[in-house]
Amino acid sequence: MPLTESVSFKVKLQVGNRFQVPRLVRWQFKLEPSQVLKVEVRVVGMVGTREDFLARMSRDGRITVPKLIAELLTDEDQENLVGYVFEITLEPVETLNELQ
Repeated sequence: MPLTESVSFKVKLQVGNRFQVPRLVRWQFKLEPSQVLKVEVRVVGMVGTREDFLARMSRDGRITVPKLIAELLTDEDQENLVGYVFEITLEPVETLNELQ
C-alpha cells in the first residue's frame, strides 16, 4: 500500500544533492520506489527558502534534488548545500491532474 498522507522529517543532504528517506518512515508508510511523490524541501535555518518538485525514490531509499531546485535554495556565497539539514515533506500524488 503506497503513501496516502503527508509525512515530514529532517535529514542532511548528501553528496550528489541526494537525501535518504529514513528507514522507519519507509517501513511505517510502506513507501514504494514506483510511487511518484511530491517532495517539498526547506533548508533549516534559512527563512523563505522552500521549493517543491515531483520525484521517485530509488530502491535504496534515496531521492535526488534536481540541480535547478538546489541552485534556487543556495545563497550567492555558498557553493553547495551538502551537509546542510533539510526539512522534507513527502506527499502522495493522487491524480494525473497533479502531475501536469
